[in-house]
Amino acid sequence: MATVPQFGVPQPGRPYPDRPVAFGVGLRDGQVALVRVEPADGPARIDLPGGGIDPGESPEAAMTREFLEETGLDVRPLSLLMRADHYFVNGAVESFNTRGVFFVAEVIAERPERKIEADHTLFWRPPEAALRLLSRDSHAWALTCWLRRG
Repeated sequence: MATVPQFGVPQPGRPYPDRPVAFGVGLRDGQVALVRVEPADGPARIDLPGGGIDPGESPEAAMTREFLEETGLDVRPLSLLMRADHYFVNGAVESFNTRGVFFVAEVIAERPERKIEADHTLFWRPPEAALRLLSRDSHAWALTCWLRRG
C-alpha cells in the first residue's frame, strides 16, 4: 500500500483534528479551475475547488457538491488522482489535518445560480501557471500528479 504524503507543518499547541476532504482538477479549454478563497478572519488563498466530506457522504459526492457550491460548475469525477494529507489553518480559528482525496473532474455544465459560497471566486489558468499560484502544497502536488499523467 502506498504511503499518503503529509504536507504542512503543525503550529505548536494548536489542535489538528482529522478532517476528510475531496478536491478536483477540472479543465476547460486547456485551463484548470481554481478558486480564490477570501475568509473573513484570515488571508486569501488559491485552492483547487472542493472541501469537506460530510458524514455519510462519499468523496466523489463531496467533490461534486463542493465544486458546485464554490464555482457554480457541475462536474463529475472521472478518476481518483491521488491522496494527500495537509496540516491546514483556515482563517484565525479552525485548524485541521485534512485527509484529502483528489479527483480528475469533468466539467459538464455551468450553473452559476448554484454557487453559494460568496468568499470563493472561480478563475481559470493554464496548468503550469495554476501550479505556481496554488497556496497549499497538497494541491500543488495533486496538480503535479495530474500533469505527470500526460
